[in-house]
Amino acid sequence: MRVIIVGAGVVGTLHAWHAVERGHEVVQIEREAEARGASLRNFGQIWVSGRAGGEELETALRARMLWEEIGARVPGLGFRGCGSLTPVRDQREIAVAEAALARDDAAARGYKLLTAGEARAVNPALRGAFDAALYCERDAAVEPRTAQLALREELSRSPHYTFLPGREVRDVGEHAVRDDHGDVHTGDVVVLCTGAWLGGLVRELAGPELPVRRVRLQMMQTDPLGEPLTTSVADADSFRYYPAYRSPALDELDAHQPQAATAAEHRMQLLMVQRADGGLTIGDTHEYEHPFAFDTLEDPYDHLTEVAESFLGRPLPKIRRRWAGVYAQCTDTSRVVHRQQVRNGVWLVTGPGGRGMTCSPAIAETTADELGW
Repeated sequence: MRVIIVGAGVVGTLHAWHAVERGHEVVQIEREAEARGASLRNFGQIWVSGRAGGEELETALRARMLWEEIGARVPGLGFRGCGSLTPVRDQREIAVAEAALARDDAAARGYKLLTAGEARAVNPALRGAFDAALYCERDAAVEPRTAQLALREELSRSPHYTFLPGREVRDVGEHAVRDDHGDVHTGDVVVLCTGAWLGGLVRELAGPELPVRRVRLQMMQTDPLGEPLTTSVADADSFRYYPAYRSPALDELDAHQPQAATAAEHRMQLLMVQRADGGLTIGDTHEYEHPFAFDTLEDPYDHLTEVAESFLGRPLPKIRRRWAGVYAQCTDTSRVVHRQQVRNGVWLVTGPGGRGMTCSPAIAETTADELGW
């Protein structure tokens, strides 16, 4: 088969990966010289711990397995099965963690409730004050700024793969797209992995009722920490954000111990991951109302710094970068991603939301299976 992939973010690149692995000829088209969107502006977390039970968790676990397999072949991904710790500081937060441990799928996620001493044995960099920590052994990480480059370098070894950067798709026909160079690319199947680009041609193809919205977030990265942060780290506000933690215990936490004002205003949680160079990627916020601001706000960064320093027990290294990113999120919570046939032989795959980096290998595998590649 001949497969045309539009988009060189992580979702598009993993679709190209599966197509090449299955022996097909692949042409991947990207409007920028390199992908510049949410695929780079994220934590690089393979985040199993908080996923909703059922299809979402199954997809995340399958993707985690695929990331590990691909990482063994492509060292540039920087895959590491580091797990995660969510420190908790009082009985109500501990109760939410205990409710998670009582889930039927807790073992599949690798949940354990550790004492503070046990948590510090797992991650000695956490020298701040906390009472216990929820450990998720199945969480992992890759390097988001280099993952697509490493994958495409490996793909380029195949004579069946062609990458065409600097080309924007202007028209879509049956089994074909036309780019702004005037070239028509025809295939047995075309997959549009357009990320947060939801207007223009995407709106024309999918219709005005496309069940996908854009979400904006703020993040930052520090200079090297000076020691290993051996796991990813989250705070108890992540309990409020991820569906796996919904329980009467969480309702009790919300009722009697609401978020700090800044965290509530900006729909925040702390997530913290160490990069290959030793720096820490720290976030994040969630903004849903359009139009998004063009500037970043300092109050959320101040809050994130305070929480991160309270877990580390010392000041953060100098902040090296601050940025905002936008991703596409399917508004139908029953779906992991939105797949829609928009022309004969042409499919739109978008809206994985914050699951994009986690689930993209399994999302792409499911597309390939469903379309009979």
